[in-house]
Amino acid sequence: MDILARWKRQDWACVTLATLIAGPAFAFRELAIVPRATVGICAAASAPGWCVPRLWVLHGQYHGVFGWAALTAGLTAFFLGQRTLAGLAVGLGITAVVNYNGTQGIIGAALGLITWLSLLTNRPGWGRRGSL
Repeated sequence: MDILARWKRQDWACVTLATLIAGPAFAFRELAIVPRATVGICAAASAPGWCVPRLWVLHGQYHGVFGWAALTAGLTAFFLGQRTLAGLAVGLGITAVVNYNGTQGIIGAALGLITWLSLLTNRPGWGRRGSL
């Protein structure tokens, strides 16, 4: 049986949620953090408003916030067996990797993906837990 034929509305919501979290995080990183010119622009006395979220992202990256958020979401998705949390974990995991918090982030994304695929394929023991 084709795997796409098994997809429910929640599965599409998981992909959408992961994309809506990871896509803007990647775009923000590429546009506001990676270019060297942004360092000088944000160090100026009259820095533009987007320098504040840039600073928050850099502080979050330094303290590992993205990785720990992904790991927490992944563990929660794994133990509760919920598709929505699995999509959240995958999106946060990708965001964590993009922001150099890959150690915890990739584990959280993997746990979210394991949960989602287990629910999608009706793996034994997961059917009762995957209502969302």
